[in-house]
Amino acid sequence: MPSAVLNDQSLDTIFRVARSHNAWQDKPVSDDLLKQVYDLTKMGPTSANSSPARFVFIRSDQAKEKLKACLDEGNVSKSMTAPVVAIIGMDLEFYEQLPKLFPHTDARAWFVGKAEKIQETAFRNSTLQGAYLMLAARSLGLDCGPMSGFDNVKLDAAFFPEGNVKSNFICAIGYGDDSGLYPRGPRLDFNEAAEIV
Repeated sequence: MPSAVLNDQSLDTIFRVARSHNAWQDKPVSDDLLKQVYDLTKMGPTSANSSPARFVFIRSDQAKEKLKACLDEGNVSKSMTAPVVAIIGMDLEFYEQLPKLFPHTDARAWFVGKAEKIQETAFRNSTLQGAYLMLAARSLGLDCGPMSGFDNVKLDAAFFPEGNVKSNFICAIGYGDDSGLYPRGPRLDFNEAAEIV
């Protein structure tokens, strides 16, 4: 069955009009909506269906205080005022799930004892899944504010103390306040960034 083409309104919602937000409306994001975001996110492709991303949705005041201690100064306000901040982590033991996720061959054996391949695969695919998370959130009427600008070591100690999950990036999620937007930055034209060969 051929894929349907999204209409212009949908494309605007996900890409063309959507912005990275720094300020937020005082409007909560429900557990149910976060679960819907995840249920869309998990359907995005990853290599060998490896699905290494692990998500922590920070909403409580206590969890936000833990997060605040890990943030660069420029990210404090937009994180603390967001209804939710998602940590996109990567499980460096993701391959233990491959018998379930990729059962038609012994894909686990591709990774066991291969630290460099594990790191590369986890980073690449958790980054993809973080992007899927943002597209899923936007498609469900939410806005996003992705960030680096934090101390990974502190954040991992605070939220992933077992040690097998490492943080990749974070993303504020909520209903954006347009008054906090900067002018949209330019993008490269096709011939500046792409070629057909």
